[in-house]
Amino acid sequence: MPNTNDHFITTLKRAHLEWGSHRHTSTRGIIYGEGYLQISARNARNLNITNSNSTNNNIYNCNSSEGFLVNVQLKSTGSSRAGAIHAKQFSGRRNLRLLGNWFTHVGARIGDRVEIRFISPTDILLTKL
Repeated sequence: MPNTNDHFITTLKRAHLEWGSHRHTSTRGIIYGEGYLQISARNARNLNITNSNSTNNNIYNCNSSEGFLVNVQLKSTGSSRAGAIHAKQFSGRRNLRLLGNWFTHVGARIGDRVEIRFISPTDILLTKL
């Protein structure tokens, strides 16, 4: 579980901004407006950001620095291989459009950077840099 003031920066790519429509899978249909934040394997290991394969928490309360996201929930999900405990992304809990809506609000583009700061072990502040 991350510690207070742990943070990292991720750079947005097309797949992050268009998760529901820019995909290379046929496991589900196209859904516009979805988005996610990548967690590098190094950051996941160093900050102990885990997914549901772990007994640690993987649900985080989230706010954004400009005030668009207020007390929403993000979930750390995915893994680099089956059964691995470290997460590879944050997405909206039960709402995969949550981050896509925030990306639209802040005018996020490919190449923009986002800081993910843990203001407590279970609370995140997002800032588009």
